[in-house]
Amino acid sequence: MTTPNQNVMEIAELKIQNLVRYKNRVYSLTEVFQHENEEYYVKIKNSKNALCVPAKLIKPVKIDESWLLKFGFTKTYDSQHIIRFEKQEFLKYDIDLRDSHSMTGLKLYGNNINCMYVHQFQNLFCFLFGKEPV
Repeated sequence: MTTPNQNVMEIAELKIQNLVRYKNRVYSLTEVFQHENEEYYVKIKNSKNALCVPAKLIKPVKIDESWLLKFGFTKTYDSQHIIRFEKQEFLKYDIDLRDSHSMTGLKLYGNNINCMYVHQFQNLFCFLFGKEPV
């Protein structure tokens, strides 16, 4: 999904309403377009600003406990190694507190899915259920 450089977002991964980070603030994506110089730009907005910026300047928003709760997950398990969140019986998200973070990620019907960022979760949820997660 996201390239190995976690600070770069692939334009092909983005869809309207994805949440992205720009200058440490979260924005909703409203438009993607290619400028005449062939560089991609995005229009983004939040409750305070509406901006147009080069796409290369936006960053992914990492999924954390607060995002999972906003998306309707409930914390169902909490230990010194793993915190588990669940949404319905088939959607789980584990946050691995160990240094390796090897268990962090989304589980759909028991299958591990690479989903570390909010826009990835939004895209997957919309694809599976035909609506936004919030």
